[in-house]
Order: sequence, then structure tokens, then C-alpha cells
Amino acid sequence: MNDARKGREEGCHTDIAERIVEELNSKTAFVIPVFGGIPVGESVVVTWIIMAALTAASIVFVRGLRVENVGRKQLVLETGIGFLRDFFQDLLGEEGAGYIPYLITVAVYIGIANLIGLLGFTPPTKDINVTAGLAICSIAVIEYAGFHKKGLKKWLKSFAEPIPLITPINILEIFIRPVSLCMRLFGNVLGAYVVMELIKIVCPVIIPVPFSCYFDIFDGLIQAYVFVFLTSLFIKEAIE
Repeated sequence: MNDARKGREEGCHTDIAERIVEELNSKTAFVIPVFGGIPVGESVVVTWIIMAALTAASIVFVRGLRVENVGRKQLVLETGIGFLRDFFQDLLGEEGAGYIPYLITVAVYIGIANLIGLLGFTPPTKDINVTAGLAICSIAVIEYAGFHKKGLKKWLKSFAEPIPLITPINILEIFIRPVSLCMRLFGNVLGAYVVMELIKIVCPVIIPVPFSCYFDIFDGLIQAYVFVFLTSLFIKEAIE
């Protein structure tokens, strides 16, 4: 009897592990029948959906904007964009104002990508390819900011500051930063996703609701904030 019970428990654990592993794998949504077949991941399709939704929302919100006697729709739009712009303006100052549109775009995308699980979609940020792409783009912007501000000579010289001895460390930091940004976002989103899946398996009714509010909403927005906040600090450091 104990052996049978032990066997059932092991089988249950195996099923849970297999289900988790299956969920962690990057799924292919469809294959483009050219060049031997190009697989398109589910994270890419969900990103397209987010892009389409943001484009449609932009068209709706910017239609009929006025300087005076603004409507409620315009007021909401200006309040949201103004809040984000002021937030990044305080971090970057006037010299970094040109990078604010990029940071706002990334913040909005990551926030929606983390929240889209509430609508039944798989969050794109659960795919390490997505978080790696975001990290690489951010590091490219960071290094461009330093190069644009200092010029080639001073930009190269900055790798030898404060002393030439740590030049290899400063160069290595170029590669460490995207890994850090990528793994921090990916790890937190993935960890929250795994915890929610385990909770749904163990107790599928009632209990997952408050946890979902935390992991899907609060934690998802926090991760978007952390990503753009660190990117802003790196840009500020690059242009100082």
C-alpha cells in the first residue's frame, strides 16, 4: 500500500515537472515556408499583438488633440506620458532628454508584456530571446550615448578610468551589463510564471487569485520599472 502511494506521488511529481518544463520551452506558433522553413515563436506573435494594440491605441488617443478645452481622453494621455517623461527627465537631466522616447517605449512594452498573461497569453518576456534582445538594444543605446557625448577619443579613454589597470574590467562590463539586464528580467518573470503554474496545479480555485494580483500585476510592473531604471542609470553614467 505504501509502495502504491509512493508510486502515485512520484507520478504526480513527474507530471508536474513535465508540465512546468513544457511551459518553459519557447513554443513555435507557425512556420514560414521559405528557406527550408522559418519558425516563428509564440513570443514573437504575442509581441506583434502588443505592437498592433499599441498602434491602434496611439491612433485613437492622438486623434483630435487640442491646445485648449482638452477632453478627458487627451488629459489621460498627457498625464501618463507626462509622468513618464518627468520620471526619466529627473534621472537623465537635459543632456539625456533625447533618450527618453526609447525608455518610455521599452517601459510600456515590458509592462504590457508582463501583464498580458492576465488575458490568457504567454508573456513574451518569459522567452530569454526577448529579454536578451531588449538588453542588447539597451546596451547599444548606452554605448552610443557615451560615444555621442564624448567623441571617439574620450569614449575610448573612458575605459581606462579611473586608472588604466582596470581597463579590462571596464571592457568586460560592456558584456556583463546586457547579461545582467537580460537575466534579471527573464529570471523574475520566469520565476513568477513557474510559481503561478505550481499554485494552479496544487489549488486551481480561489487561492491563485491574490497571488496572480501580485505576480502578474505588481511584480510585472516592478520588473518593467527596474529594467528601464537601470538602463537610465547606465545612460546617465555614460554621458557624465
